[in-house]
Amino acid sequence: MIRNYVKIAWRNIVRNKAFSGINLAGLALGMMSSLLILLWVQDERKVDSFHANGKHLYQIYERQHFDGKVYASYFTQGPLADELKRSFPEIQYASSLEWPYSTTFEAGDKINKLYGTFAGADFFKMFSYPFLQGTPATALNRPGSIAISRKMAEQFFGSPEKAIGKSIRYENKEDLQVTGVFENLPANSSVQFDYLRPWSDLLKDNEWAKTWTSTDPVTYVQLRPDGAGQPVDAARVEAKIKDFMYRYLPKTKGFLVELGLQPYPEKYLHSTFKDGYLDGGRIEYVRLFSIVAIFILLIACINFMNLSTARSAKRAKEVGVRKVVGAARSALMGQFVGEAMLLTVLAMGMAVVLVVVLLPAFNTLTGKMLILPINDPLFWASLLGLLLLTGFVAGSYPALFLSSLNPIRVLKGSGPSSRLRFSSGATFFRQGLVVFQFGLSILLIVGTIVIYRQMNYVQTANLGFNRENLVYIPIEGDLTQKFDLFKEEAGKLTGVSTISRMRESPTGIGHHVDDISWSGKDPNLRTAFANTAVGYDFVKTLNLQLKEGRDFSKEYGTDSLGFMINETALAKIGYQNPIGKPLDWGGIHGRIIGVVNDFHFNSMRQAIEPLIIRLDPKPKWGTILIRAEAGKTKEVITGLEKLCKELNPKTPFSYQFSDQEYENLYRSEQVVSQLANYFALLAIFISCLGLFGLATFTAEQRTKEIGVRKVLGASVASVVTLLSTDFLKLVLIAILIASPLAWWAMNQWLLRFVYKVDIEWWIFALAGLLAIGIALLTVSFQSIKAALMNPVKSLRSE
Repeated sequence: MIRNYVKIAWRNIVRNKAFSGINLAGLALGMMSSLLILLWVQDERKVDSFHANGKHLYQIYERQHFDGKVYASYFTQGPLADELKRSFPEIQYASSLEWPYSTTFEAGDKINKLYGTFAGADFFKMFSYPFLQGTPATALNRPGSIAISRKMAEQFFGSPEKAIGKSIRYENKEDLQVTGVFENLPANSSVQFDYLRPWSDLLKDNEWAKTWTSTDPVTYVQLRPDGAGQPVDAARVEAKIKDFMYRYLPKTKGFLVELGLQPYPEKYLHSTFKDGYLDGGRIEYVRLFSIVAIFILLIACINFMNLSTARSAKRAKEVGVRKVVGAARSALMGQFVGEAMLLTVLAMGMAVVLVVVLLPAFNTLTGKMLILPINDPLFWASLLGLLLLTGFVAGSYPALFLSSLNPIRVLKGSGPSSRLRFSSGATFFRQGLVVFQFGLSILLIVGTIVIYRQMNYVQTANLGFNRENLVYIPIEGDLTQKFDLFKEEAGKLTGVSTISRMRESPTGIGHHVDDISWSGKDPNLRTAFANTAVGYDFVKTLNLQLKEGRDFSKEYGTDSLGFMINETALAKIGYQNPIGKPLDWGGIHGRIIGVVNDFHFNSMRQAIEPLIIRLDPKPKWGTILIRAEAGKTKEVITGLEKLCKELNPKTPFSYQFSDQEYENLYRSEQVVSQLANYFALLAIFISCLGLFGLATFTAEQRTKEIGVRKVLGASVASVVTLLSTDFLKLVLIAILIASPLAWWAMNQWLLRFVYKVDIEWWIFALAGLLAIGIALLTVSFQSIKAALMNPVKSLRSE
């Protein structure tokens, strides 16, 4: 019997090529989308899941109460890791980690730039980065040592075995000994680096890292397991360390600092804070696209239902005959579900082929390295589950509907329209499916428009400084000693307008201090200030606007004791006439020489913070800022490359445009925006297939009615209007239902940004018009075809 069912199913697929093709296309596209999203979601959830000690690893975050608000971040103090380990027996290991950056290395005649940073001695004891040479426990114990990756070892020494114990030159100023070689970090590690240096080497040249008033590195801890090897109660440990900072910072009015623990494997997906507490992050996108995958698959299944019911008139006689000769309803249901399963198997094959073809482009878009895990049994189990679920959902309603037909009713007449009539409940259900499809499509259209407008806003917004024709060059190698000469010679290049420098970059200021004092300040008040160190002509080079005072200049011999602040800092300090007023920072007793208008030095997800700027005429590291004249940027880059090769020959030339760095702040949102565009188009296209199916069904059901109307003198236009109006009503209902849901969903997404666009009424009007236009185009083919049909042909059965 099963063999016969398969034959019948195959014959129906082959006999109705157009119907089968539309169903295959819808199901294949739906499953392809779901598979791509499934691979992406699985990869997101696997990030940082490979550490053997994962269940014991935690990241420290700081919650700060000041100005009547609560803030939180992962920035911590340099001494924190060692002090936590010393003070709490529950903490087995602890390590600081400075933010990774690009650095130049040299060995023999080979010079390369690699990405890395400084870490505590316990780092490799905590995290599972396999060692090929050396010992993880001691790799970062000795000053002047370095642990490098397999890639770095092969680049400079040929192999990990040859690298161990060798000397490698760092920034052309210091020789380091290779004490360990670790395997290249996997793509699913949220932290990426090619090398690590001991934390003690950072402390040699950075006094701020020894203080309790500066925050910059991140801190990790590993809790000691209990006797059974299980994690200790993290909540109890968190309660013990909560007020730890007050051993080193006095409790002051209006300023509180608390420590919190976050499981390290959760940090990648949960890294957003709201009112001082963890509140979402990338997990929101994982959930969002998981829902999108389910909806797209549902839309594809709905298409199958609508198209199957559209064909039901043609199969009604078959059902009637089978019932008359004794076929049970369960057997008929099994037959129709089996046909759906067979079609789903074919669609799954097409979907897998499409995924293989599109995966490289999908990886380029998302920045992933996804592959089809064909050797993973879980993948095949997921694929089988997806296939069975899709086939059952798609075939369930047609099977229930067709198997319920009364054989007397479907066989008593000879005309197709006389044989099949559907209850109001069945009609309502099918229309509800179309409303659902277009409701989701409208939601996706609104979402796509809002995301596009927000991304366009943050990319074109006035940041308070001019990003056009602004080039960044890292201060590294010999440039740390030859910056003044570089500035002098670069200033002579054609197309160079102005030159300055700063410790970070204009949109990367993350260092904070709270030991700022001024005249009249409440001694019990502590406020965190963002801060940076810059060179001469800083304001001029960035095209910042001065509210009061002046820029740092060589014309004044006292600028080493001068500070510039932004408007937010001025409001916090409260000076009425700030220029010349005293301001102390970390023991430097200086005066305010200038106030700059507020500018965005972080992403627009964050409010502008109080900022204090000091002069640093002898930078050890940082960024050179070069303002090029309009239209001469390419010429300037060529000249800068030549100059850098002369002054800094052992460091490969590198540069970055301000626009590029700024766009990197919104990489996640840009990926989401592009994915939303593509999946919205797919959902709309698949929805149109469903609407086409319902239009076909309606035209078949109303064949006699249309014939009668035409005989009585109805025009083609009036018939088309009659048929189209029914569908427009469904789309209008979808607009009314989806619009408030779309507003709520996008308003929640925009909460991630402090500075954001408004969700205006015209967005919903545009989405509605698009949906109506798409619906009209979809149903017009069947409406016109039905209106043009010869009435004699449609009425001849009578």
